[in-house]
Formats: sequence, C-alpha cells, structure tokens
Amino acid sequence: MTHTAPRGLADDINWLLRGLLERVPRTRSAVLVSSDGLMTAAEGLDRDGADHLAAIAAALFSIARNASGRFGNASGVRQVIAELNDILLFVSSAGAGSVLVVLADRDADAGVLGYEMAQLVKGSSSFLSTAARLADAGQD
Repeated sequence: MTHTAPRGLADDINWLLRGLLERVPRTRSAVLVSSDGLMTAAEGLDRDGADHLAAIAAALFSIARNASGRFGNASGVRQVIAELNDILLFVSSAGAGSVLVVLADRDADAGVLGYEMAQLVKGSSSFLSTAARLADAGQD
C-alpha cells in the first residue's frame, strides 16, 4: 500500500480505491493523482510503479485537455481510455486538481469499469480533490 497524504486521509482514499478494485473484476491497480502528476494514493502497485503511472496519467489527461480546448468546446475532459495490447488504461477527472487512473486486464468490462469510476468520483469528488500548491515566497 502506498501513502503520501496524511495517514488518516490516505487510509480513507486507499479504502475507496481498494473498493473500486474489488467491485470490478479484472482490475489491477488504481492511483489517485494530482493534475501535475504527483501520486496521492495507490492500490495494487509499489511506490515506483504508482509514481510512474501517475506521471503517465497526468500527461495523458493534459493532452486530452489541450485537445478539448483546441478542437472541442473547452468544457473539459471526463475520461481518457488507452487500449494497450494486454491492458486497459482509464484516466478520469476525479475532482478539482485530481485524476483517477485504473489499470485493468484487456478482457475487463470497460463499461462497468467506466461506470464504477464515475460513481466513485460522483460520490467522493470533494474528498478526492487536490488543493493547488502555492509557490514558496522565498524562491526566486
């Protein structure tokens, strides 16, 4: 189990992530990520794997947000899905400043996973949000 938030908060977030993985068959791991790519909480991965996946998820979500601004109506991004040879990678908006990323086996039910992720976010978005970091006044 990986924690970077305060202990009680990280335990609660990990409990939510673990519940998602238990409800959806064939899921492997879930990571809550700040929009700038920092892992907040993770289930199913070691620290290095969670950090790597966090960076990937933030980059994918940023690219999708850019595409929405350029080619869509700039109302934002709900979800990015990548189908790899043997896994599915889902990245969803998870509240202000956060994204939720889930890895699942290729034969997982994408509809069920997308629905369960949306339900988790809908019921917990304020809890999953990441506050913006303020610049250190002492830095140049």
